[in-house]
This record gives sequence, structure tokens and C-alpha cells, in this order.
Amino acid sequence: MDASSIVSYRNDYAAQLATALRSVSDAALEQACIEIEKAANGGARIYVAGNGGSAAIADHLCCDLTKGTHAIGHPVIRTHSLVSNVALYSAIANDYGFEKVFATQLDFFGERGDVLIAISSSGNSANIVNAAAAAQAAGVFVVGMSGFSGGRLAEMADAAIHVAADNYGIVEDAHQAVMHIIAQFIAARRDANAV
Repeated sequence: MDASSIVSYRNDYAAQLATALRSVSDAALEQACIEIEKAANGGARIYVAGNGGSAAIADHLCCDLTKGTHAIGHPVIRTHSLVSNVALYSAIANDYGFEKVFATQLDFFGERGDVLIAISSSGNSANIVNAAAAAQAAGVFVVGMSGFSGGRLAEMADAAIHVAADNYGIVEDAHQAVMHIIAQFIAARRDANAV
């Protein structure tokens, strides 16, 4: 990116972010929405996991999918952030290892018909890859949000929301935008069909 001025840098960043967003598979994006709505309509849960900035996106996603899509006549989308219960998270990390902090929670709570949204910019974070494997073993649909090459998460996800970019900020911003796109799209559909 052009660092000759903040304006040039901003313009290059914005252009790369737009390109990154357009790189997301249309089919994967549509499938993620279908599975989230199906889970909500069936009383199932949406679990979300990530590390660092992706953990912040996970918590934000839970807020927007639950509160942001609430509409009269439609079931609440029941979300659960696997990073938000610090006592359980740290107990699992201490007793079983950090690479099992999400997989163990899915072993405890995950049920067939649930959805896991696993967020990892590299797609190779061990605790995220393990979570995806545990989810699939439990019959939980996996939406994998990744960047860079996509890593193992993109290969194993049932719906791979892969952002083709190699800048962490752009990947995280694209994941945040995709989260808003999904939540706002579902909210718009619900508002159009409010009872």
C-alpha cells in the first residue's frame, strides 16, 4: 500500500478491502445464511469462536445475530460465544490445553442441527481447527471464516467464507463486514415477513 500519505494509504486500503469482500464465495455466503436461519427456526444454537481480534468479532456477531435480527413472529437466534465464559474457557485451557478450549465446549454443548461459526484469519489456529473437527463429529454445521490461503479451516468447513487477502486488518475488517451482511440480511428478511 502507498504510505506516501494517510489519504493514499486509506484509498489503497479501501480498494483492497472491497476486493477482499468480493472474493468471498457467493455459494458459501448463501449456505451460511440458510444454515443459520434453519438452526434458528429449529430452536438450535449458533456457536461462535475466534482468537484475538476474531474473538471480538465472535462476541459482536452474537450480539448482532440475536438482538439485531429480533423481529415479532420469528424465533430468537440463540447465539453463544465460546470465548465469553472466562471461567470455563480458562479452566479448560488450564486442565486440557489451550488447543482444546473450543472443542471441549462443543463436546459439552454442541448438538446435531447447531451451527459453529469458526473465525481464524490464518485458518490454521489449532483451537479453531479442533473446534471445527469436534463440531462436525457432533453433527454441527461449520461455517469457517478465514483469510490468507484459507488454511485447514477453509478445507474442512461446510461453508468456507474465505477472504482472499494477506493483510490481517483487511481480513478482520472483511470478516466483520460479512458478519454485518449476514445479520442485516436476515434482519431485513424477517422485517419484511414480520407477523
